[in-house]
Amino acid sequence: MQDRIKLGPPIRKMQALFKQMNSSYWDGVAKSLKETKPKNFWRSYNDAVNNLAFSRWLPVGKTALRVLKTDLFDESLGKGLYPLLRENAESVFGMDVSSVTAGRAKLNHPDINVVVADVRKIPFLDGSFDIVVSNSTLDHFDSIEDIVISLRELYRVLKKGGLLLITLDNPLNPVITIRNILPFWFLHSTRLIPYRVGATLSARHLRKLLEQLGFKVVEVKTIMHFPRILIRLVEAVSKKISEGTQQRLIEFLISFERLSSLPTGLLTGYFTGIKAIKQ
Repeated sequence: MQDRIKLGPPIRKMQALFKQMNSSYWDGVAKSLKETKPKNFWRSYNDAVNNLAFSRWLPVGKTALRVLKTDLFDESLGKGLYPLLRENAESVFGMDVSSVTAGRAKLNHPDINVVVADVRKIPFLDGSFDIVVSNSTLDHFDSIEDIVISLRELYRVLKKGGLLLITLDNPLNPVITIRNILPFWFLHSTRLIPYRVGATLSARHLRKLLEQLGFKVVEVKTIMHFPRILIRLVEAVSKKISEGTQQRLIEFLISFERLSSLPTGLLTGYFTGIKAIKQ
């Protein structure tokens, strides 16, 4: 099955290896985010959306022995998905290419098993995990080839019958379409994008690649439907209201996730999410 996926020559893969997602770059991002102190409201909303999406996919109870999360960005800045994953697994392993990010995640969540590593070369044996969770990790590479390399690694470290829960930027969303057209230096200078984003795949293309690798795709959905361009306005309002009112505001924004069930959800969702089983 894997033979159907074409990759460039080895030299090209090596040249791309640390071009985008290298440890020094992401260490710098982590340090800058500490200095700028990301907005608590955005972090709370982001965590709430992700927890809602992944809670519907995870098996109930501690039926999984080992879970791997492919980056620790959210966990380094707040709760992230770790509390949810801990409820559903005996052991949770988190990896990140940045030692700074990994270290901060460990400080926030002392029980997590942390590894500093690149998702394109995961330092675990074949079939090590019951579940792999990859939320917006692979959409920070420059090339689709790197995404394919990473997907192969995720397949390798999963046990047979194991779950892959993955999200990527949704290229059908008009905001992402425009973002990908504009140069990064412009987006970064206007503070619209705090760090580099990269190649991504449509739901159809991602599904095809997963099936070629040997996964059975169980569900496809879109995630995060409240327009992100309005988040700054909401953040400004959130500074002037109580924590209880902020929580109710987040619950209102979460209600936009119902748009996923509509045909237009393919356009309004910021992320594409797929639940797949290793056959």
